[in-house]
Amino acid sequence: MRIASSHYHNTMNTALQTASARVGEVLQQMASGQRLMVPSDDPVRQVRVSRLQREDAAIGQYRDNIGALQSRLSQNEALLGSMTQDMLQARDLLVWASNGGNTAEDVAAMADAMSALRDSLYYSANSRDQEGRYMFSGTATATPAVALDTGAAAGARYSFGGNTVTQKVMVGNGITQPANVNVSDLHELLNLLDLTVETLRTPGASVADPVTRDTLRNTLDGLDVTLGTVGDRIASLGGAQNILETLDGNHENVSLANQQALIDLGQLDYGDAAVRLNGYTTALQATQKAYGQVSRLSLFDAL
Repeated sequence: MRIASSHYHNTMNTALQTASARVGEVLQQMASGQRLMVPSDDPVRQVRVSRLQREDAAIGQYRDNIGALQSRLSQNEALLGSMTQDMLQARDLLVWASNGGNTAEDVAAMADAMSALRDSLYYSANSRDQEGRYMFSGTATATPAVALDTGAAAGARYSFGGNTVTQKVMVGNGITQPANVNVSDLHELLNLLDLTVETLRTPGASVADPVTRDTLRNTLDGLDVTLGTVGDRIASLGGAQNILETLDGNHENVSLANQQALIDLGQLDYGDAAVRLNGYTTALQATQKAYGQVSRLSLFDAL
């Protein structure tokens, strides 16, 4: 059977191009170190790689959320701890002021110190983060947590300006963590301290007066309640940070396992690649030699 020269040349060119392409693919794999260059190389393996990559990307986002949330909760804890110290100092002053042996000058000095602590609590409650958002206003981050009406009477000047809505942050698959803290009850203590300051600053104020003693007692009771509430919030923040630390460690372990699986699935086996490269190269060289030899043949050679 005779084969047309054009058909023969086309067939050989196709074979040479296929062999060259295979050599080029192996060389590209060896240069990149990756087994899968295109999805068609191994569709099933590519699907597994894609799933692992998506999961690892999600874990990376969860870990970023955890890092930002830990920083925010640490700031909240530090500020609440500062408020606790101010309240403890105010409590010491209230206990001291309740001593009937204090003179009017002593009581006035205590009022000045208590006024400074009241203002410190007020400013701490209205603390902002680096972006200018109020940290203790719930989700109403553009509104001060505690509002002050200087025109109102003592004992009614402070009010809560935020809300108690909880902001949730996704820190895992189906796992959320509260990201905000509110001080919805702090204004009540500020009003009690404000009334106490005004009472003690009254000329001739005496702790022996029943009204003054009732004011001091009520403020001391309100202070103890608020101390307990703030202490519970600090404990809750500490527990949340411990949970986040554990969760972040779990995410890290899963991410490491995913990275190892991605390496196992996608990393090139250089020994196998070298064998395939040698086979493809040998086949290409043999095809080229055969093509060259046959191309030089002529019908006149058979005469």
